[in-house]
Amino acid sequence: MGYRCNLSCSHCHVGAGPNRKETMSLQVIEDILRFVAIAGVKEVDITGGAPETNQHLAIFIERLGRIRSVERILLRTNLAILDEAEYKYLPEFFARHGVDLVASMPCYLEENVEFQRGQGVYQKNIRILQQLNLLGYGTGTSGLNLSLAYNPGGNFLPGPQSELEAAYKEHLLRAFGVVFDSLFTITNMPIGRFRDHLAKQGLLDGYLKLLADSYNPLNLAKVMCRELVSVDWQGLLYDCDFNQILKKPVSIGEMYIGRVDPQALSGGPIAVGNHCFACVAGAGSSCRGSLIDKVG
Repeated sequence: MGYRCNLSCSHCHVGAGPNRKETMSLQVIEDILRFVAIAGVKEVDITGGAPETNQHLAIFIERLGRIRSVERILLRTNLAILDEAEYKYLPEFFARHGVDLVASMPCYLEENVEFQRGQGVYQKNIRILQQLNLLGYGTGTSGLNLSLAYNPGGNFLPGPQSELEAAYKEHLLRAFGVVFDSLFTITNMPIGRFRDHLAKQGLLDGYLKLLADSYNPLNLAKVMCRELVSVDWQGLLYDCDFNQILKKPVSIGEMYIGRVDPQALSGGPIAVGNHCFACVAGAGSSCRGSLIDKVG
């Protein structure tokens, strides 16, 4: 939906922040809606930046809900933005429209979250998680799914997803009464702000070697670029969110969502680069977390 965000996180591959101006227009949204209807898209995953900053978000979600093929609308949030006055209406809006949430929570401990995201962010996250629980998110009783997303705090791979999920659930329930459905562990991608951060510390080459040395060919069948298409704020198409940031478009003639033939997106080549090792290293990584236990 754009690259504007209320935060400037150290691990952000998008380089999102409060000063970014890129935001999806209503015209692009209209073209996406037409594509979704024509192609029979079943799932739409909305992200940013902080997608909440796009003034057309509510219209987009409402219109998606009217398309017969769409079975799931998923939105990725940093939580803290929902504590701001301008966006306080959104949790109830999301619940009313059955939007599933993936909430970025890079650790269950306050000091680690604030190291990546800034002072005061952790307590905002907790307040919003408690509010979401009151709305039925993450409780297992309302059909409103709440997942949390973990990113490592530095140049290392995530630990086992199941073990981290258990630790998150135990701590957040005991300390704050917070519950959620599942945890996604996501490997930090060596692009954008995170790449710059590593390069300044002289750690980039070592991290790239770690990713390559940890290559697991079993992950190749499950990587997300085989199943999705990423649409940027201008409506241009990419094989994944990371290729979007690197300006590696789909390998077909037409790049714009409003003109592309959906059939042309099936079976074509996928643009790759050294950054792809982040998705296939160790237990694997995607926007839905570790690939090691993914079915299919």
